[in-house]
Amino acid sequence: MSSSSDIARREATMKLTARFALISLALLAHAGALHAQTYPARPVRIIVGYTAGGATDVTARIVAQKLGETWGQQVVVDNRPGASGTIGAELAAKAPPDGYTLLVSPQTSVVTAPLILRKVNFDTLKDLAPLSIIGSTPLLLAIHPSLPPRNFKEFAAFTRAHAAKLAYATGGIGSTPHLASELLNLSLGVRLVHIPYKGEAPGIADLVGGQVPMMFANLPVILPHVKAGKLRALAISSPERSPLAPEYPTLAESGMPAFDIATWNGLYAPAALPRDLGARLSGDVARAVQAPEVKERMVKQGIDPVGSMPDDHVARVKSEFVRIGRIVREAGIRGE
Repeated sequence: MSSSSDIARREATMKLTARFALISLALLAHAGALHAQTYPARPVRIIVGYTAGGATDVTARIVAQKLGETWGQQVVVDNRPGASGTIGAELAAKAPPDGYTLLVSPQTSVVTAPLILRKVNFDTLKDLAPLSIIGSTPLLLAIHPSLPPRNFKEFAAFTRAHAAKLAYATGGIGSTPHLASELLNLSLGVRLVHIPYKGEAPGIADLVGGQVPMMFANLPVILPHVKAGKLRALAISSPERSPLAPEYPTLAESGMPAFDIATWNGLYAPAALPRDLGARLSGDVARAVQAPEVKERMVKQGIDPVGSMPDDHVARVKSEFVRIGRIVREAGIRGE
């Protein structure tokens, strides 16, 4: 049986342990706040899981340049392409959570790929901290001009009448244009044949050449061919018209009110990033995106600037897992 002195010693030890724990937490919080105030003290790396020159790379470089000017520190874009962007995402997820390794990624790599690939070596919701939605690029639905439809309403009727003979091109399985095409299939109640290409450029080349009749593609990539009269544009995939091409109606305007798909890029960090530093980063990115010269550059590239806060970004990622997951299941999409 314990004596009163033993009980007193245990109580004293417990109080001391609790006090040390509180002190440790306070010191950690102070260290995190101090780190956020002095950050960045050395060059920052932004990983992009795609080759240079693509939409995600361009987005990352525009933001990196502005952040570098703001911080007075070098911000380097590090292209690590492969496996639908998941190689770069995995590198970022497993990096030290100190703010010196970040990720700019579309939803293709952090939402769609984990849903359709057999193995992805990270868990988006557990291993990455969404910090800010940088911008969104709408898709344009275009057809070969030899087809009779002049607008989306005519296209919908034509597609339903000739579904067995029609196919659509995309830049690859699981790409945002692929998801948009399958959502269109589901919405129209048809099953068009999917012809995946290794990138948008060869798919657009065959569309221009008449080898395939229709295609969703990222607006800035396909728009020059429409302007040249080689393709006919029908509608934009986002809920609002694009500042780059305001003359084209949205699918929502054209009789499909629930249609909303775009390629959006966000900034991510390793999940254990200190909260104060995450808030600092998201605020700096939001201010960078809203700077007039940055907005102008982004709009010219077909990117609609956003610059959201972390809570909005987290909510978007979670909702995309639900929405894209439904399309993947109902369309039976499987990765290679």
